[in-house]
Amino acid sequence: MLGLICVDVDGTLVGTGNVVREDVWAALADARARGVRIALCSGRPAFGNALKYARRLDPDGWHIFQNGASVVNVGSGESLSEPLPPGELDRLLDRAHETGRLLEVYTDDEYGVTQPGDLARRHAELLGVPYVPRDPQTLTGTRVRAQWVVPLAESAGVQAEPHPGLDLHPAGSPVMPDVMFISVTRAGVGKGSAVTRVAAAYGLPLERVMMVGDGHNDVTAMRVVGHPVAMGNADAEARAAGRYHVAHVDAGGLAEAVGLALRL
Repeated sequence: MLGLICVDVDGTLVGTGNVVREDVWAALADARARGVRIALCSGRPAFGNALKYARRLDPDGWHIFQNGASVVNVGSGESLSEPLPPGELDRLLDRAHETGRLLEVYTDDEYGVTQPGDLARRHAELLGVPYVPRDPQTLTGTRVRAQWVVPLAESAGVQAEPHPGLDLHPAGSPVMPDVMFISVTRAGVGKGSAVTRVAAAYGLPLERVMMVGDGHNDVTAMRVVGHPVAMGNADAEARAAGRYHVAHVDAGGLAEAVGLALRL
């Protein structure tokens, strides 16, 4: 039996209806009852629905948010944050205002948007937070992540632009299939670096860790663990990184992965 299962949210835990299947919750609860730690490993921030998921999965454990920029113990409140370089964030904000694109800027527990409107409203609904647009310049906490929220047709162009000192983590959501979320963190920060830290916090070798994911931003974590699992709806890069392959998110693939972890 493995010691830690790391679980992506969109396309892995949450399917097209923006809900988690009851059999998936049951499988995860059974694994936790048997002593397996469960860590959310998401691009989402540590508030709204993602925080609710984390507390249900492992209420006194470590969880990964914001593509590794935030590693938070939801029981103690302890947080390991990786701040964005201030100069690079300023350049991102300037580019957002020049292009009219939506850029979101996050601390551990709040965020602001450069372009209030339909995309920002829909994303707030997906995150499970009230739609109250806030200027990123008014945020008071450490800024750990930015995120471009753009139509799919614009995604390749945005990713081709220079982002010196930063890493990009593009991901989609079955809830907003017409949109690409391009998360921006300090260079070297990703789900892989965060999973490594969480495993160390639990005293577990990475060989006893499973990562279940479906997208590009899951691949760094899939590559560092002993047991990478690709969902049936995974993109080509995540499928290639998977040692195991399970069913589509809407068919309960995550429950299948949890069962595998209990047998290993």
